[in-house]
Amino acid sequence: MGPESAEPPGAAVLPPDDAKLVERLRAGDERAFSEVVDSWSPMMLRVARTFVSTEASAEEMVQEAWLAVLRGLDSFEGRSSLRTWVFRILSNQAKTRGVREARTIPWSSLAGGDEAGHTVDPDRFRGVSDRWPGHWTDEGSPQRWEPSPETAAISGEIRGLVAAALALLPERQRTVVSLRDVHGLTSDEVCDSLGITAANQRVLLHRARARLRVTLEDYYRDDKNEVSA
Repeated sequence: MGPESAEPPGAAVLPPDDAKLVERLRAGDERAFSEVVDSWSPMMLRVARTFVSTEASAEEMVQEAWLAVLRGLDSFEGRSSLRTWVFRILSNQAKTRGVREARTIPWSSLAGGDEAGHTVDPDRFRGVSDRWPGHWTDEGSPQRWEPSPETAAISGEIRGLVAAALALLPERQRTVVSLRDVHGLTSDEVCDSLGITAANQRVLLHRARARLRVTLEDYYRDDKNEVSA
């Protein structure tokens, strides 16, 4: 599947910044190419890894995608953002490789697993016989974080905690929350890259964020107990 087929039908909608970047890339601006490769390759590797069987294969897919981008720049018509176009090329190639490796299962066909079950432990809510059924229990109510997560995020300890929590997430949840919250892809870009519906993406993102929040709550709760002990 060539790069030109990675664009959807319709009129060009290329943003001004993208148009300038495409112009620089077509002119052979090595600095511009190096910038986008450095910026986008980590998240491209994560997307590729969801379709192929090994890290080495995913790295090869990213390299091949960039070669395809260079070959196809002149045919890029701007009917989507440049980043969306690049990721669509990558996804198309990685899916083909995954089929050859006989290990790909389309994300859209995986209905259960990491989407099933409760987002928050039901024991954290009051029961039907309570005066306020469905409300938080005293022990289960969300913790007030001091310092705020925004302030604490600069510490190596918190970064390590979040990284460890990400590693424990189911593969699809980890990929979606990483692409959205770490790499900054839009919802549409994630859906397009991974071949999932908007509703599917929302569920995966919500569950991933909820699990990460529980990890942070436990950390702050334990830290508070140590201080008061």
